[in-house]
Amino acid sequence: MSPAQSRSCGLARPVVEVTAGRPPERLRLPGGLWLRRRRSTHAAALNRAVRANLDHLRPWMEWAAEAPSRAQTAELTRAGAAAWEAGTDFMYLAGLDAEPGGVIGAFGLHGRIGPGALEIGYWVAAGHVGRGIATAAAGALTEAALALPGITRVEIRCDQANGASAAVPRKLGYRLDRVAETAVRAPGETGRQLVWVMER
Repeated sequence: MSPAQSRSCGLARPVVEVTAGRPPERLRLPGGLWLRRRRSTHAAALNRAVRANLDHLRPWMEWAAEAPSRAQTAELTRAGAAAWEAGTDFMYLAGLDAEPGGVIGAFGLHGRIGPGALEIGYWVAAGHVGRGIATAAAGALTEAALALPGITRVEIRCDQANGASAAVPRKLGYRLDRVAETAVRAPGETGRQLVWVMER
């Protein structure tokens, strides 16, 4: 797994704790939806979900260019668990009461954008898009992030062409702060990244 793949999949890059606090390990949302802290025991379910959604994810996620092996996903989940303990990244899996043990998406609070801030990253399985899952989950994570000590800003970043992802911060009342030029790393990207901001 390349450094770029690791970054996009949610491995922690910062070496310094971004907050002394920790968000809730489980967040209950309306409609039987939940976010649960990602642990090593979830590796098999996460691997199945990613492999089943590669065509859906590939236009926007650099790491979706190739199907991950179970060993790669296991290493990813171990690194994510360590990042949680270190206070640098907080990774979650999304699921539904109606699908016990299933993974319908992945979300994270990433400490990769500098001090006092966390970035929300997310994807939702193809069969569950258009149901408000990303908006509900990102809203809960925004609230959880801004409640952490030392965190005063949350960002959501997506390519200008990714209308579905951009709709999430817009619905949540984020402010479009800027459009940043960035390298194109996935087939659907334009290299123009929308940077959405919510401040405490």
